[in-house]
Amino acid sequence: MLPTHGRYDYSNITTRPDYTWPNGARLAVYVAVNIEAFGFGIGKGVAIAPPDQAMSASVFSWREYGNRVGIWRLFDLFDELALPVEAQMNVEVYEAAPDIPLRLRRRGDEIVGHGVTNSEGQEHMREDQERDMIGRVTATIEKHEGRRPVGWMSPWLSNSPVTPDLLQEAGYRYTMDFTMDDQPVWMRTRRGRILAMPYPIEVNDTRGIVWYKHSAAEFADMIVDQFDELLRQSARQPLVCPISLHPFVVGRPYRLPQLRRALEHVVRHRDRIWLTRPRDICAHVESLPAGVVPGDR
Repeated sequence: MLPTHGRYDYSNITTRPDYTWPNGARLAVYVAVNIEAFGFGIGKGVAIAPPDQAMSASVFSWREYGNRVGIWRLFDLFDELALPVEAQMNVEVYEAAPDIPLRLRRRGDEIVGHGVTNSEGQEHMREDQERDMIGRVTATIEKHEGRRPVGWMSPWLSNSPVTPDLLQEAGYRYTMDFTMDDQPVWMRTRRGRILAMPYPIEVNDTRGIVWYKHSAAEFADMIVDQFDELLRQSARQPLVCPISLHPFVVGRPYRLPQLRRALEHVVRHRDRIWLTRPRDICAHVESLPAGVVPGDR
């Protein structure tokens, strides 16, 4: 037998019970924006850069462009399209760039727990260290936003063997760290369950543009093709179409026209889809009858 983490069982997506999203929609679409803070010359730096450059001032400032410039270009685009977003945000951003969470708050966007900083992952933390870090992040978001976050994404999608357990015990209702499905799936923890929220590995600009070296036009085509095919497939079953963006990547002026093209295509179908945020997807799944969503048995 192959080793497994044991968090969820195999489930064939074509054989599952049917349900719908609010207002009869079959496709839920959300945009995830990664808003991150890095320490200069410490920790993971920027792992997407060549190893001999990851700690350089030039690469550090390359990433800083996202918070100083890129996110503001994206906010204007989101406002232009009346597009709700969700931000997985390192809590160091509250100190490093406090006007960013202020803009999110004014827009009514969701802030998801995303660790303290992206200079560190959590995969190698001791259990007590990881528990304390999750608690610090949760308390900081609650202090600034007036409510606790319900969702979590680990920096770099890093997980220790007990991350889902610690998140569930801290009151989190969903995690975006597991990317195995186009529908939400319940996962097991040692004291209950937590929802695995679909999240894109490839319709994700750091992977698509920086790692795989697609052009801005090719990445926009990926968004459009993913959306169109999931909309077609959703006639048979409810699906989730997540789009992941990083301000230091798609916030560059020469990439924005292509991103605008892709997002305009999505919002033109507003009357057929559910443009939403992950917390609302989670709440809807929680409202469904027992046994409808995989893992709910």
